[in-house]
Amino acid sequence: MPTLEGLLEKTSRTFALSIPVLPEPTRREVTVAYLLFRIADTFEDAAHWTPEARTSALKDFEGLLRENNRQDAVRLSTAWGAARPAEHAGYRELIAEVPFVLEAFFSLSKDAIEPIRAHVVRSSEGMAEFVSRTREGGLVLSTLDDLRRYCYYVAGIVGEMLTDLFLIGRPALDASAGALRRRAATFGEALQLVNILKDAGEDAAEGRRYLPEAVPVADVFALARRDLGVAAEYIGILQAAGAPRGLVEFCALPVALARATLDKVEAKGPGAKVSRAELFRITRRVKRALDRGEPPDSPARAPRRA
Repeated sequence: MPTLEGLLEKTSRTFALSIPVLPEPTRREVTVAYLLFRIADTFEDAAHWTPEARTSALKDFEGLLRENNRQDAVRLSTAWGAARPAEHAGYRELIAEVPFVLEAFFSLSKDAIEPIRAHVVRSSEGMAEFVSRTREGGLVLSTLDDLRRYCYYVAGIVGEMLTDLFLIGRPALDASAGALRRRAATFGEALQLVNILKDAGEDAAEGRRYLPEAVPVADVFALARRDLGVAAEYIGILQAAGAPRGLVEFCALPVALARATLDKVEAKGPGAKVSRAELFRITRRVKRALDRGEPPDSPARAPRRA
């Protein structure tokens, strides 16, 4: 029998590390939401499919999110699996388990279902826009604005959705809601830019050139660092507002990992990764800072804008 936790571990490294620290019911909501975004990502990344097949899969997936129809979910997941959208075994298993993930999605509270559905659909629609621009299996972004628009659809929206979920049933955070929402999309952009810089070589080999040729790569590194500063502000606002520790730790772990990854990629080039030993040290540092009630990421000590 599949489990949400098992699918998460097979499809994510960073989120499999950070989601378990969340308090319930947010932990289950974010797990389900991550898997839904990962399903859409799998279709977007299926470069061996035609653009028409990929956009069709995204549109059909959006339909499954709008109406709870298990028969359609089984039919579509079977067809998608037969077309083999990915070589990654975890992603293929996730596609096969679309009916199971959707069942978990529709069992969430209405307060969680509505924002998750709205944000995943918006992200899927944005992905379809970029897929439709592919030529001969490749996607080339030409400007920094183009890159940021892409990052918004695949990651900025995730930051907005997470913020909505964090606010459910937590009136203590209401006063900080505006400040959090103003930073949410930038938080997501920060993590996505780091991934793009890290995976630039692999993406190019598969026909995806997210880094615009006309933009100095140093400018993208600088943007990623500015965005990580905003992400640190977001974490600081959560912490100052008295958010549950799990929310703060969930946000702090990927930001600390992204910062270390960015340093490594800038020094060694695309493909450089944080080792398991370094990951352990980063995780321990974040947890110890939170134990002491200190900012878990040093830039969070910078003045925070309201």
